Amino acid sequence: MSSVSTAGEGTAQPRHPVWRFLYHNSLGLVFLAAFLLALAGQAVAGHAEFNNQLVADGLSPVSFGAYLASSDFAVDVTENWQSEYLQFFLYIFGTVWLLQRGSPESKELHKAGIESDEDQMVGEHAREDSPRWAAARGWRGALYSRSLGLVMGAIFLLSWLVQSVAGVASYNEQQLRGLQAPTSWPDYLSSADFWSRTLQNWQSELLAIGSMAILAVYLRQRGSPESKPVGASHTATGVEG
Repeated sequence: MSSVSTAGEGTAQPRHPVWRFLYHNSLGLVFLAAFLLALAGQAVAGHAEFNNQLVADGLSPVSFGAYLASSDFAVDVTENWQSEYLQFFLYIFGTVWLLQRGSPESKELHKAGIESDEDQMVGEHAREDSPRWAAARGWRGALYSRSLGLVMGAIFLLSWLVQSVAGVASYNEQQLRGLQAPTSWPDYLSSADFWSRTLQNWQSELLAIGSMAILAVYLRQRGSPESKPVGASHTATGVEG
C-alpha cells in the first residue's frame, strides 16, 4: 500500500500522521531548527569571544552557563530580534497602502488600502470556516483584523526594551572594567552605544525589504510564493508563483 496520498495535481502527501504533520509544518519546523542551531552557535562563539576579552583585561574567564545569563549575551540576541520584528511590523502595515508596480511583494495596484469587508471576508461576509472573530463586530473584529501587525509591533517594542536594559548593564560592566563611572538607563538611551547597536540592524533590515520588493519585479524563483511565475510579465503586480 502506498505511504502517500495525493491532494491535488503534482502533490503527494504522507498518509502516516507523524509524517503528515512534518510535511504540513515543514517550513516552520525547519526554520525553528535552524534558529536553535544558529542561536547555539552564537552562544558558543560569543562565550569564547567574551572570555578572550576578559583574559585580555586581566580577568578570569566565566563558565558557559554564566555567559548565557550575562547581559552581553542578552543584548547581542535581542538587538537582532528587535530589528527583525521591526522589519515585519513595518512591512505588514506599509504594504496596506504602499505599492510596488511589478512586485509580488505588493498588492495589486487597485487594492491599496484596507479593502472592502467582502474582499476581506469579515462581518457578514465571513465564511463558515473563517476564524470566529472575523465575523465579530466592534472592537473584536477591529482588533483581529489588525492582530498580526499589532503582535509584531509588540514583540519589537518588548525586544527593544530588553535590549536597552541588557545594553546598559553590559555597557556599565565595560565602564567599570575601565574604572569609569556607570551610566543610568535614561542616559544610555541617548548614548552612541545604544543607537549604534540599534541602527546597524535597522539599516540592514530596511535594505533587505527594499531589495526584495524591487528585485522580485525582474528576477524569478520557480515554485516560490515569494516570486512571480517565471513567465509572468515584469509589470504583473501582486502575482505569486
